[in-house]
Amino acid sequence: MKALILAGGRGKRLGELSQEKNKCMVEIMNKPLIGYSLDCAVQNNVSEIVVVVGYRKEDIINAFGGEYKGTSIKYVIQEEQKGLVHAIECAKEAIGKEDFMLLLGDELMTGSKHSEMIKKYRDKGLFAACGVLRVEDESLIQKTYAIQEKEGRIIDLIEKPDIEKIKDTGLIMRNIMGTGNCIFNHEIFDYIAKTPINQNRKEKELPDLIKCAINDGRIVEPVFICDKYLNINIKEEIKEARSSFFHLS
Repeated sequence: MKALILAGGRGKRLGELSQEKNKCMVEIMNKPLIGYSLDCAVQNNVSEIVVVVGYRKEDIINAFGGEYKGTSIKYVIQEEQKGLVHAIECAKEAIGKEDFMLLLGDELMTGSKHSEMIKKYRDKGLFAACGVLRVEDESLIQKTYAIQEKEGRIIDLIEKPDIEKIKDTGLIMRNIMGTGNCIFNHEIFDYIAKTPINQNRKEKELPDLIKCAINDGRIVEPVFICDKYLNINIKEEIKEARSSFFHLS
């Protein structure tokens, strides 16, 4: 299994911080943000790390070179920042015929359970496993996606949902927030061409990609991936990460 880390975005909401460097290189507790995802990949014994870079790609390439803690790194360049699914598509050749664990280069978590996700994926012969976590504040789900499940399987994913509209739907997993941490069979690339373009964001979204596979009869299940999660998009989240994220976990 390979690891695919996405680190090509511009991070415009970080203002001058992402003008000076790739946002994945912002330091949190004396470590570049992407370093936490690299550590996760190495700790789970992946065969290779594939990093998709784009904006200020040299920041990451020059910092880490061709390996990280003994694991080979291969870089894929996303020439245009056209969203997460496009970034995955750019890595198709580098991933080849291996399954892969998807990670984001701008996220933090405590109590990581990626090893449990890998075990469940393999033991149950899943097509994909989606990392989710329980949150007290349901409004956080609107930043990512909600899931519907039946008999332990995911049957639908709702991108950036209106919580008030879906909260009374019986199949929605309440207080459950989806993340970009997933494991995929390499055949997920076959569904990218079938994935519709989100009319609001004008790009293809990860939940819609996964939904295409589910609609084709592929088995996808949720896995509780961590205790606490933070995806860095704005300055306030950097402040939170530096001041309290790890201390309060």
